[in-house]
Amino acid sequence: MNSALELLLSQLGRDARHSPSPVMRWLNPILLQAAEGALELKYTVRPEWLNPVGILHGGISAAMVDDAIGATIYSLGDTHFYVTLNNYIDYFAPAKEGEVVIAVTGITRRGKTLVAAWCELWNADRTTLLVKGSSNLLKTAQAKS
Repeated sequence: MNSALELLLSQLGRDARHSPSPVMRWLNPILLQAAEGALELKYTVRPEWLNPVGILHGGISAAMVDDAIGATIYSLGDTHFYVTLNNYIDYFAPAKEGEVVIAVTGITRRGKTLVAAWCELWNADRTTLLVKGSSNLLKTAQAKS
């Protein structure tokens, strides 16, 4: 098992207040499950995440998708950083303040320099798909210190 995955597994059931990612600290999900290349995170929709009609703002959903995918890439234990090349987001159903959103992630394809990954956002009982996103990420020349 790689050290990144070991660290994630030590955080199961905890929120993200100690994450190295400022965005993840702000979103502050609870890590439900972690495996190499796959995560599950739980978010509770906060008032500052709402759009003017009172549902989860699409930009916040996109940030959840992007950040959850980033953490999934981290779980692979690679020695280099990856940058997001693109995000494709489909919105299917709303979430309201106080509702729980579950992010489920995975890797579609892992090459030497590119990784394709996906994230689905579900309602609490996982009966309604809220958002589906996919990204391509590029391995950088910058090694992690």
